[in-house]
Amino acid sequence: MTQPTPFQIIRNEIIHDPDNAIFKKEGQIPVYMADAKARILIIGQAPGAVAAEKGIPFDDQSGDRLREWLGVDRETFYHSGLFAVLPMDFFFNGKGEHGDLPPRKNFAEKWHPKLIALMPGIQLTLLLGSYSAKAYLHGNSHFKLTDAVENFRQYLPKYFPLIHPSPRNNIWLAEHPWFGNDVIPALRQRVQHILNGQ
Repeated sequence: MTQPTPFQIIRNEIIHDPDNAIFKKEGQIPVYMADAKARILIIGQAPGAVAAEKGIPFDDQSGDRLREWLGVDRETFYHSGLFAVLPMDFFFNGKGEHGDLPPRKNFAEKWHPKLIALMPGIQLTLLLGSYSAKAYLHGNSHFKLTDAVENFRQYLPKYFPLIHPSPRNNIWLAEHPWFGNDVIPALRQRVQHILNGQ
């Protein structure tokens, strides 16, 4: 009998964690990607309804835009093993008045370190949106994502804060042209250097 891998063991623990029982009952599976070969880690907020239904992170409009920002195709993103995706919560928590409900507190603190420890080759962590940026950059109550994104170079080489690629942020993107002119070219260059082993 084949022994489960460390990744499989953690996945099983997540599925059977009592804190996640309601999602297991609903038939949801944890939505994330992790691979021992990963070099780039993407930390978002939580899977949306589409991702939860498909069981695949970023297989939607947000994902199309994200891959465009990164300068990679679907094959590289999903099948090279070089990208990992760990949302701040691996389950869809439902809809609120202003969109999806936020990720649960303490979920990332419980599971991210275990999975990241199995991916020693991570060279860059992309922080998509305010939940992940605030958590990983230790932002206080005055933390502003726009400021972090505009000043992304101060967080390199470990972190790269970004606005979430959701269509909900189209207005923000239109109001901040420096993002496309400055941030995206720098992101693509950094990603290509890493993927090319430089």
